[in-house]
Amino acid sequence: MFKKIAAAAALAIVASSSFAAAPTAFYGGLDVGATKADDYDSTKTSFGGFVGYGFNQFFAVEAGYRQLGKYDFDVFVNNQFVNANVKAKQTHLSVIGSYPLNAQLDLYGRLGYNKVRAKVSALGRSGDADDDGGLYGIGLNYNFAPNLSGRIEAQKPTSDITNYSASIVWQFR
Repeated sequence: MFKKIAAAAALAIVASSSFAAAPTAFYGGLDVGATKADDYDSTKTSFGGFVGYGFNQFFAVEAGYRQLGKYDFDVFVNNQFVNANVKAKQTHLSVIGSYPLNAQLDLYGRLGYNKVRAKVSALGRSGDADDDGGLYGIGLNYNFAPNLSGRIEAQKPTSDITNYSASIVWQFR
């Protein structure tokens, strides 16, 4: 009985590996999404790009850049309210782990390092602030064609920012 169960499990593993997620290849993509910062009521449009290399169907390394959005708010300075704005940008380097769910659909997780830079402008002056640290995310990848796929992802670049994005990915073979 144990041999039959082991054989069935081995066949299931071999069959699931035929649902090849993404073959080894360089790839690049563009994304658009929405960024939510905990201290602000509204979400802002984000957009960016990324490049990566898939070592096998389960493991890839990816680098990217994203504009997280522009936030306008009023601050109280010298007994008056002054309009200020913050533009947030993100650069990242991540490891991607994928698991094929079927022939077209993969579940993936992201773990990496990123830098979020906020540029603040008010009263004709500006300054920058950086937040470096860990990055994590989870998403789904759908293969439309051998070289073309689409993604949806939820990503946490900092403890108080969440980004939701949709991407188009092109593999170079």
